[in-house]
Amino acid sequence: MSDYTIFSLKDAVRDFRKNLNDWGKSKTPFFFLADYQMLKPLAWKLADLDPSELLFDLNGFSNCLGDLKHDLPQETYFRKFPLPFEAYRRKFDHVVDNLKAGNSFLVNLSVPTPVDTNLTLRQIFAHSEAPYRVCYKDEFTCFSPELFVRINGNNIASFPMKGTIDASVPNAEQVILSDHKEAAEHATIVDLIRNDISMVAEKVWVERYRFIDRVHTNDKTLLQVSSEVAGLLPDSFDGKFGDLLMKLLPAGSITGAPKPSTLQIIEEAEGYDRGYYTGVMGYFDGEHFESAVMIRFIDHQDGHMIFKSGGGITALSNAQSEYQEIIDKVYLPFSYVGQTVF
Repeated sequence: MSDYTIFSLKDAVRDFRKNLNDWGKSKTPFFFLADYQMLKPLAWKLADLDPSELLFDLNGFSNCLGDLKHDLPQETYFRKFPLPFEAYRRKFDHVVDNLKAGNSFLVNLSVPTPVDTNLTLRQIFAHSEAPYRVCYKDEFTCFSPELFVRINGNNIASFPMKGTIDASVPNAEQVILSDHKEAAEHATIVDLIRNDISMVAEKVWVERYRFIDRVHTNDKTLLQVSSEVAGLLPDSFDGKFGDLLMKLLPAGSITGAPKPSTLQIIEEAEGYDRGYYTGVMGYFDGEHFESAVMIRFIDHQDGHMIFKSGGGITALSNAQSEYQEIIDKVYLPFSYVGQTVF
């Protein structure tokens, strides 16, 4: 990487931070995308956003005009080609070795999965049934179930999501909530998020602990376990969203704990560029701020589509179960009549 490139990247981060601080203080509506490593964050005043470049719908706050759902092929297909188990196992073992050495308590390990479909990114965005969606140019789309941070006035809340199970498993809800490994993983993430929120808030507490969300996909329903961590921002916050994000990112739910050493383990184990996957997208409407973690993510690279997915690994994790989880998370959140998905 050249000195010029490094300077340009630092420039982009500096401008991103300043813009969000200025727009937040002046109550100017904006939208932003922050990549995982915070190297190429993007932000727009809402009035300047071009829907032909970027489409978003975050929990009903949207720049989508008209009906985008009329242009599906008569039949659609979506096929996935997962990494072979042995290749995943090598990454998994590297993570577990570090966990046993005490270098981390929890590591979120992700992998890229090639997918083949006759749908465009825009079509996937339009038909995805997920609370947080974005489609950026012909580069990527994301249909995330995970809220990151919501701010109303001086009230801040984060909603870490950790723990997934196929809803068709007998007594699935009881199984996931009573699983010792899943409980330990979730407790670790909640503690990490509580510590993160305490860096920006004066008072922090757990409002709700381990509640169930249902996520519908093209071939099954998944149960996911979430919690709500809340806090009170100081009066000095004054809309400085750029400063706040620089302290909180990358999101704890997609890294692990402790963050510094865990980030190094992730880089060594994964061996690929996450890009905007596991970054954060969000908006400010002049009063309310809401953001989401960019999971359930499809990249368009050199004419091919790559679905990126991951899961939390602890010393108690089972490689085969974790491998199946990353495959289960490669899906389209569609439910419609008269179409066929293979």
